Amino acid sequence: MKTRMNYFAKAPDLLKAVSALEQAVQDSGFDHMLVHLVKLRASQINGCAYCVDMHVKEARKDGETEQRIHLISAWRESPLYSERERAALEWTEALTLLPQSRAADEFYDPLKTHFSDVEIVQLTVLIGVINTWNRLAVGFRSQHPIDRKAEAA
Repeated sequence: MKTRMNYFAKAPDLLKAVSALEQAVQDSGFDHMLVHLVKLRASQINGCAYCVDMHVKEARKDGETEQRIHLISAWRESPLYSERERAALEWTEALTLLPQSRAADEFYDPLKTHFSDVEIVQLTVLIGVINTWNRLAVGFRSQHPIDRKAEAA
């Protein structure tokens, strides 16, 4: 797979704005372990190898367990995730697969039990940001480190 372009170099002001939004979510005080789960799950759904690779490494660094990382794609069948995490993962999938889910009440209503209104906004922006990064990385064929090493060989 060949990278299509360096989108950071071509539109630096736009990418600075996306990065600033990312940083604002990170600085909002939202639970960092939940951030990792959301980013990883959205990136899996979007087929973004670059982001999956990055978010697995970040989650490990911050103390997430290997078992929870490995089972995130099957979170519904695993007892390892809290009800709060389940609500967030359901909302992540609903917004990432928006044409199919239409962000129906069945996906939104559980959030109100586990998150404040401010946290629901934070979560929704987080999901939007990771979907933006996924679309940039997949659309422009960003290569994760393993691909770069393979090409050099």
